[in-house]
Amino acid sequence: MRKIGIMGGTFDPIHYGHLMTAEAVRDEYKMEQVIFIPAANPPHKAGLTITPAIHRFNMTLLATCSNPYFEVSDIEMRRSGPSYTIDTVGELIKTYPQDTEFYFITGADAVQELPTWDRIEELLDMCQFIAATRQGCIPDVDAIKKHFGELGEKRIHKLATPELEISSTDIRNRLRKGYSIKYILPETVEQYIRKEHLYLT
Repeated sequence: MRKIGIMGGTFDPIHYGHLMTAEAVRDEYKMEQVIFIPAANPPHKAGLTITPAIHRFNMTLLATCSNPYFEVSDIEMRRSGPSYTIDTVGELIKTYPQDTEFYFITGADAVQELPTWDRIEELLDMCQFIAATRQGCIPDVDAIKKHFGELGEKRIHKLATPELEISSTDIRNRLRKGYSIKYILPETVEQYIRKEHLYLT
């Protein structure tokens, strides 16, 4: 069975927390590949201002290009309408061999929202979920697993990953205030942000 990780998110911008989580999960589960998929039109952020998808895609490419196990897909950018995970996983299933098992990698905080996801029980049948946990989040993940009963126990997993107090929101705020963002994200991503004048307002 081939194991493929899916790292979805807005990546606005991508940072070392995303990269360390993806690598920790890939290594623990011996995955053949982790696909980073920038969300084009994330439904949970409807009405909020997010950076155009092409910039977030380019930054993700720059951040991941040095890792041979990481790939970046524009699958959601090529699809119109809201970027529902179930549609993305469905497309990937059609693309990869039948012996492929998909693992959607996300943070423990996002796992709390799984009951609100579109067609979530169908999605849990299609792929497994790995919640990257931090101190204080593990009981919440257990509660979500119990919420889905036997399906949740089988398809939702948790993995303690290195703790980094980094968030995309904090990076955007630092840039607006003129603070340094060095060593929070890859230098290539910082250069891109400066070149394209992102996050200044």
